[in-house]
Amino acid sequence: MNNREIQTAWKYHDGTKHSYWSIRNHPHLLDWANRPQPFKIYPKVEPIPLPRDLPQTGVTALSAISEPVPWSRADSVPGLQDLARLLYFSAGITKQRAYPGGEIYFRAAACTGALYEIELYVVTGDLPGLDAGVYHFNPADVSLRLLRKGNFRGNLAQATAMEPAVAHAPATIICTGTYWRNAWKYQARTYRHFGWDNGTLLANMLAVSAASGLPADIVLGFVDAEVNRLLDLDTRREVSLCLVPIGRTSESSLPAPREAPELGLETIPLSQHEVEYPAMLEMHDASSLESVEEVNQWRGGPPVLPTSALAGEAVRLPRVPEEEQTKDTTEQVILRRGSARTFDKAASITLAQLSTILDYATRGLPADFLEPPGAQLNDLYLIVHSVQGLRPGAYFFGHEHNAPELLKEGKFRAEAHHLGLEQELPADACVDIFFLADLRRILERYGNRGYRAVQLEAGAIGGRIYLAAYAQHLGATGLTFFDDDVTNFFSPHAKDKSAIFLLAIGKPLKRKSQ
Repeated sequence: MNNREIQTAWKYHDGTKHSYWSIRNHPHLLDWANRPQPFKIYPKVEPIPLPRDLPQTGVTALSAISEPVPWSRADSVPGLQDLARLLYFSAGITKQRAYPGGEIYFRAAACTGALYEIELYVVTGDLPGLDAGVYHFNPADVSLRLLRKGNFRGNLAQATAMEPAVAHAPATIICTGTYWRNAWKYQARTYRHFGWDNGTLLANMLAVSAASGLPADIVLGFVDAEVNRLLDLDTRREVSLCLVPIGRTSESSLPAPREAPELGLETIPLSQHEVEYPAMLEMHDASSLESVEEVNQWRGGPPVLPTSALAGEAVRLPRVPEEEQTKDTTEQVILRRGSARTFDKAASITLAQLSTILDYATRGLPADFLEPPGAQLNDLYLIVHSVQGLRPGAYFFGHEHNAPELLKEGKFRAEAHHLGLEQELPADACVDIFFLADLRRILERYGNRGYRAVQLEAGAIGGRIYLAAYAQHLGATGLTFFDDDVTNFFSPHAKDKSAIFLLAIGKPLKRKSQ
């Protein structure tokens, strides 16, 4: 398949839309006896324990999500403690809860259905405390498994067409998606969730990296087959999604790419049997880049610039002085974060709190598909229910101006309930943030791979919204939606845009003890 044949992305997107009738005509019952294992386990590879008693960075969460570490000439090499901090606060287990069938392990970043289909691998040169190699991170025992011994950084540099951030990174974290672990519940829509769940994890990773003083970037331009081969993935089950180069080394020469023969390492099956959804495999294959030349072409095109300028009544949001912001550290906020299950419908948040969330979450992601700096593929639309100093209604948020534009005034809790798949959370929230994007322009510029980019960006901005909300002791929850109904609700302003993601923000309802 060819990345430029964008009818594949449209076919997948339209084929996985939710509607009032699709939900009722295609019910999906969960087979709890066949629920997939939450971890990828190599039973015959010895674990390398990572340090657990990690010193706190002391950097506030709001600073970490808004101020990425600039690239410089100086070396910035992570040690084993840095790597352990990055992996744990991105994908580690922070809470666990017993239920009748066993236990649920909740991780550092939000994930659809708490199914945690994103796996992390690390490709390193020699680091303080860790030899060069290709490793897999297992959150269950907070350890690494060595899959390949030696320095394979040259392989990644080659696969990314010598992307400078990768070529000069002493370590690169690779995020992969495991189809069945999420598709067990969400079926073919899982490929959208790859972007959301990878994105929320990346928000944590970028924040912790910044708090640790290590530059980091999101790299989506790479030859898929080369990275999959290096990790020895069975691509009918698991695929590479993005690379995150960590740190910087000024060395002038990279090791030459090495042979990466098939490993054939045993892994424990996720379930007794897996169900394959061909639409996802077709979507991934069609969005894969097959050569260095294709990577260069994909990365070198013109930027997708915003088209939705402010035209109506705009509200200038107050900027809260930094000295008045919460001082909770990045690690404290990540450990506190969870996906709210219920909101207090009678509560409200302040305009300053909403301003802080929107401002800090939309300052731009360091990603190879976003140019110029601060560019954004997704547009943010709001349904405001209970924000002090802001009239209830539907708004468009112009992030370049840090100003919401009133589209229509009114109380829309009933509409939010419907749009959010008839769930109570978006109706009870103080504000709902909908991500919509002009898919036509994005796919024309980036090909099918633009579909990966727009979903991942939504998840990453959503992840920053989570952190900014929880830094202020609020709650947040990512939700799914009735696709076309969302577009229709915000039209004519959102005409021809596609719904990508939804995040509800409010004050968690404190349950009375029995």
